[in-house]
Amino acid sequence: MSSSCDPKNAPAGDVGAALMVIDSQLRGIHDGKTESDPQQRQLTHQFTASLGPKGVDDLLDGTCTLIFMFMKWLREAHEAQGKDVIEYVVPSVVATMRMMPRSIRPEAIPTMAGLLVAAGTGLSPRLWRQQYGYWTAEEMTPLEATALLLAEHINRVTDDRDFATRLIAEALSHATDD
Repeated sequence: MSSSCDPKNAPAGDVGAALMVIDSQLRGIHDGKTESDPQQRQLTHQFTASLGPKGVDDLLDGTCTLIFMFMKWLREAHEAQGKDVIEYVVPSVVATMRMMPRSIRPEAIPTMAGLLVAAGTGLSPRLWRQQYGYWTAEEMTPLEATALLLAEHINRVTDDRDFATRLIAEALSHATDD
Protein backbone atom coordinates (compact mmCIF):
# COMPACT_ATOMS: atom_id res chain seq x y z
CA MET A 1 0.00 0.00 0.00
CA SER A 2 1.41 3.37 -1.01
CA SER A 3 1.74 6.14 1.55
CA SER A 4 1.42 9.88 1.05
CA CYS A 5 4.82 10.02 2.77
CA ASP A 6 6.48 7.66 0.28
CA PRO A 7 10.01 8.97 -0.44
CA LYS A 8 9.45 8.65 -4.19
CA ASN A 9 6.92 11.51 -3.85
CA ALA A 10 9.37 13.82 -2.04
CA PRO A 11 11.76 16.25 -3.69
CA ALA A 12 15.40 15.42 -2.98
CA GLY A 13 16.31 19.08 -2.61
CA ASP A 14 19.87 20.36 -2.59
CA VAL A 15 21.57 17.39 -0.98
CA GLY A 16 25.02 18.68 -1.93
CA ALA A 17 24.54 21.97 -0.09
CA ALA A 18 23.03 20.21 2.92
CA LEU A 19 25.97 17.80 2.99
CA MET A 20 28.39 20.72 2.79
CA VAL A 21 26.78 22.34 5.85
CA ILE A 22 26.79 19.09 7.86
CA ASP A 23 30.33 18.17 6.83
CA SER A 24 31.55 21.63 7.82
CA GLN A 25 29.97 21.21 11.25
CA LEU A 26 31.47 17.74 11.66
CA ARG A 27 34.94 19.00 10.75
CA GLY A 28 34.60 21.80 13.27
CA ILE A 29 33.65 19.35 16.00
CA HIS A 30 36.56 17.06 15.14
CA ASP A 31 38.87 20.07 15.25
CA GLY A 32 37.71 20.71 18.81
CA LYS A 33 35.36 23.58 18.04
CA THR A 34 32.38 22.60 20.15
CA GLU A 35 31.11 26.11 20.78
CA SER A 36 29.18 27.94 18.10
CA ASP A 37 31.66 29.90 16.03
CA PRO A 38 30.15 33.35 15.39
CA GLN A 39 32.06 33.73 12.13
CA GLN A 40 30.96 30.29 10.90
CA ARG A 41 27.34 31.06 11.86
CA GLN A 42 27.53 34.39 10.03
CA LEU A 43 28.86 32.66 6.89
CA THR A 44 26.11 30.05 7.14
CA HIS A 45 23.46 32.77 7.54
CA GLN A 46 24.90 34.69 4.56
CA PHE A 47 24.93 31.50 2.50
CA THR A 48 21.33 30.72 3.46
CA ALA A 49 20.19 34.29 2.77
CA SER A 50 21.83 34.17 -0.67
CA LEU A 51 19.73 31.13 -1.58
CA GLY A 52 16.41 32.95 -1.60
CA PRO A 53 13.12 31.27 -0.64
CA LYS A 54 13.35 28.50 -3.26
CA GLY A 55 16.96 27.77 -2.35
CA VAL A 56 16.13 27.60 1.36
CA ASP A 57 13.33 25.13 0.60
CA ASP A 58 15.79 23.08 -1.47
CA LEU A 59 18.28 23.12 1.43
CA LEU A 60 15.56 21.99 3.85
CA ASP A 61 14.53 19.22 1.47
CA GLY A 62 18.20 18.26 1.04
CA THR A 63 18.63 18.03 4.81
CA CYS A 64 15.55 15.80 5.04
CA THR A 65 17.00 13.64 2.26
CA LEU A 66 20.24 13.32 4.26
CA ILE A 67 18.25 12.26 7.32
CA PHE A 68 16.38 9.71 5.20
CA MET A 69 19.58 8.35 3.65
CA PHE A 70 21.41 8.19 6.98
CA MET A 71 18.49 6.39 8.62
CA LYS A 72 18.20 4.01 5.66
CA TRP A 73 21.86 3.09 6.01
CA LEU A 74 21.50 2.70 9.78
CA ARG A 75 18.32 0.63 9.36
CA GLU A 76 20.09 -1.76 6.99
CA ALA A 77 23.14 -1.99 9.28
CA HIS A 78 20.97 -2.70 12.33
CA GLU A 79 18.74 -5.20 10.51
CA ALA A 80 21.87 -7.11 9.42
CA GLN A 81 22.52 -7.63 13.16
CA GLY A 82 18.90 -8.46 13.97
CA LYS A 83 18.34 -5.10 15.67
CA ASP A 84 15.73 -2.37 15.26
CA VAL A 85 17.03 1.04 14.20
CA ILE A 86 14.21 2.82 16.02
CA GLU A 87 15.11 1.10 19.28
CA TYR A 88 18.85 1.74 19.04
CA VAL A 89 19.26 5.05 17.20
CA VAL A 90 16.29 7.25 18.07
CA PRO A 91 16.75 7.16 21.87
CA SER A 92 20.45 7.94 21.51
CA VAL A 93 19.85 10.93 19.23
CA VAL A 94 16.98 12.21 21.38
CA ALA A 95 19.09 11.89 24.56
CA THR A 96 21.88 13.87 22.90
CA MET A 97 19.44 16.58 21.80
CA ARG A 98 18.15 16.83 25.37
CA MET A 99 21.71 17.64 26.44
CA MET A 100 21.78 20.59 24.03
CA PRO A 101 19.17 22.98 25.56
CA ARG A 102 20.89 26.14 24.26
CA SER A 103 20.65 24.90 20.66
CA ILE A 104 17.57 22.72 20.73
CA ARG A 105 14.44 23.81 22.54
CA PRO A 106 12.66 20.92 24.28
CA GLU A 107 9.49 21.43 22.23
CA ALA A 108 11.42 20.75 18.99
CA ILE A 109 12.64 17.33 20.12
CA PRO A 110 9.35 15.43 19.52
CA THR A 111 9.28 16.73 15.94
CA MET A 112 12.86 15.64 15.33
CA ALA A 113 12.12 12.25 16.92
CA GLY A 114 9.13 11.97 14.57
CA LEU A 115 11.38 12.71 11.60
CA LEU A 116 13.74 9.95 12.72
CA VAL A 117 10.93 7.46 13.19
CA ALA A 118 9.44 8.40 9.80
CA ALA A 119 12.79 7.93 8.08
CA GLY A 120 13.53 4.78 10.09
CA THR A 121 10.30 3.21 8.86
CA GLY A 122 10.99 4.15 5.23
CA LEU A 123 8.88 7.32 5.04
CA SER A 124 10.00 10.70 3.78
CA PRO A 125 10.84 12.97 6.73
CA ARG A 126 9.97 15.99 4.58
CA LEU A 127 6.51 14.71 3.65
CA TRP A 128 5.88 13.50 7.20
CA ARG A 129 6.68 16.99 8.56
CA GLN A 130 4.68 18.71 5.82
CA GLN A 131 1.49 17.22 7.27
CA TYR A 132 1.84 19.67 10.17
CA GLY A 133 2.49 22.83 8.17
CA TYR A 134 5.54 24.72 7.04
CA TRP A 135 8.83 24.60 8.92
CA THR A 136 9.24 27.09 11.72
CA ALA A 137 12.36 29.15 12.37
CA GLU A 138 12.71 27.33 15.71
CA GLU A 139 13.06 24.01 13.86
CA MET A 140 16.01 24.99 11.67
CA THR A 141 18.79 24.40 14.19
CA PRO A 142 17.24 21.16 15.51
CA LEU A 143 16.86 19.89 11.93
CA GLU A 144 20.52 20.60 11.21
CA ALA A 145 21.49 19.01 14.54
CA THR A 146 19.46 15.90 13.74
CA ALA A 147 21.32 15.38 10.47
CA LEU A 148 24.63 16.13 12.20
CA LEU A 149 23.96 13.69 15.04
CA LEU A 150 23.01 10.95 12.58
CA ALA A 151 26.18 11.53 10.57
CA GLU A 152 28.28 11.41 13.71
CA HIS A 153 26.43 8.26 14.85
CA ILE A 154 27.31 6.59 11.55
CA ASN A 155 30.91 7.74 11.83
CA ARG A 156 31.17 6.24 15.34
CA VAL A 157 29.55 2.96 14.25
CA THR A 158 32.01 2.63 11.37
CA ASP A 159 34.96 4.06 13.34
CA ASP A 160 35.60 6.40 10.40
CA ARG A 161 35.06 10.12 10.92
CA ASP A 162 34.37 10.74 7.21
CA PHE A 163 32.21 7.70 6.45
CA ALA A 164 28.82 9.46 6.51
CA THR A 165 30.05 12.22 4.18
CA ARG A 166 31.57 9.68 1.79
CA LEU A 167 28.40 7.60 1.90
CA ILE A 168 26.34 10.52 0.60
CA ALA A 169 29.01 11.81 -1.79
CA GLU A 170 29.24 8.37 -3.40
CA ALA A 171 25.45 8.12 -3.66
CA LEU A 172 25.38 11.55 -5.30
CA SER A 173 28.09 10.61 -7.78
CA HIS A 174 26.21 7.42 -8.71
CA ALA A 175 22.98 9.41 -9.12
CA THR A 176 24.65 11.75 -11.61
CA ASP A 177 26.14 8.78 -13.50
CA ASP A 178 22.67 7.46 -14.33
